[in-house]
Amino acid sequence: MAKLQAIRGMNDILPGESLSWQYVERCFREIVKQFGYQEIRFPVVEQTALFKRSIGEVTDIVEKEMYSFDDRNGDNLSLRPEGTAGCVRAADQHGLLYNQQQRLWYQGPMFRHERPQKGRYRQFHQFGVEAFGMAGPDIDVEILQLAFTLWQHLGLTPHVRLEINNIGSSDDRKRYGAALTAFLSEHEAALDEDSRRRMNSNPLRVLDSKNPEVQSILIDAPRLEDYVSAESEAHFSALKALLIKLGIAFEVNPRLVRGLDYYNYCVYEWTTEALGAQGTVCGGGRYDGLVEQLGGKSTLAAGFAIGIERLVLMVDSLGLVPDEALQAIDLYILPTSDSTEASLLLAAELRAEFPLMGIVSHCGGGKYNSQIKRAFNAGAKLALIPELGEDGTVESVKLRYLADDTKSDSAGIDEVAAKIRELLQISGD
Repeated sequence: MAKLQAIRGMNDILPGESLSWQYVERCFREIVKQFGYQEIRFPVVEQTALFKRSIGEVTDIVEKEMYSFDDRNGDNLSLRPEGTAGCVRAADQHGLLYNQQQRLWYQGPMFRHERPQKGRYRQFHQFGVEAFGMAGPDIDVEILQLAFTLWQHLGLTPHVRLEINNIGSSDDRKRYGAALTAFLSEHEAALDEDSRRRMNSNPLRVLDSKNPEVQSILIDAPRLEDYVSAESEAHFSALKALLIKLGIAFEVNPRLVRGLDYYNYCVYEWTTEALGAQGTVCGGGRYDGLVEQLGGKSTLAAGFAIGIERLVLMVDSLGLVPDEALQAIDLYILPTSDSTEASLLLAAELRAEFPLMGIVSHCGGGKYNSQIKRAFNAGAKLALIPELGEDGTVESVKLRYLADDTKSDSAGIDEVAAKIRELLQISGD
């Protein structure tokens, strides 16, 4: 019988890999806490209509990439392809939004049926932050500053670039869309099938085309910046001025429109070339109309999403994960045949003394040489060999520093914690 394999594009994260994930996740949680954002959790499955109404029916995500199905009740459901829509639905449903300000964050898996490639999978993971009830541009800049602080914390600042654009209001884009449609109609014969289909239903999506021939046609197309309102332009100018004062470098990319229909005013992407071809690590912007679009009251809103797979790939490939973050096991206790029970008790006492350490008491028996080999392979810092007294309890402990035998020592049971601190240079606070 053939072995069952993981579904294509849905990857397992193995123990050795998960340490980098835990480090990145821990850094993100620390940063959002610094900025006063609170966690929200919402389901992986939502009504398909939620994503059609928020993302837009004429988008690649809705048309081609969503995992949608009818459940036993005949309801059409989808695995979430992104987090903002579910966050808005949950926050509005539970009364968190109307006449309130909220700063929220989340993380978890998303699902899109697209071609798997480096750092992009059919089940992928995102960090997201969403802020509600605040007019920009200060909240937009705060969100960008949050991302910038995360890059600093991870050592990624030299490897990412911020691109921003002003896409105006919904009315601005309607006027621009009409002008763009008229232009594209004049070149319809040279457009690919996707662009011809979107030309009338959602012309701004044509700007996202990866077809070089379409991009060459767009060189002479009307410019979105010529159609945005004075209000939108003032917002964008103030945002740029704040970014400059905070020392956050950026480039204005007039072709940047993002792939989701709910954005307005400022949109942005943090991109990198550290993974080879340029890729987006983080993207977001304002979406002031989305809450009302989903049935809630008019609510100002802004946020971003970060692709965790790409972030982990970057810190791993650039060697930015600290050694201590990759240390899963600190102490490895090697019992003799008659000290198994005592070793388990010693491990329990040491876990209480050092709650942040990984402490293993070897189980399953075996000779000393095989046990010490397991301690080395586990990446432990210290191997502990308990020695029993006449009453069968641990009287003293031999400590072997696995990276340097000259630090090996022994200690009575009452001094073993102090000796561990000495050998590992741990503060007693």
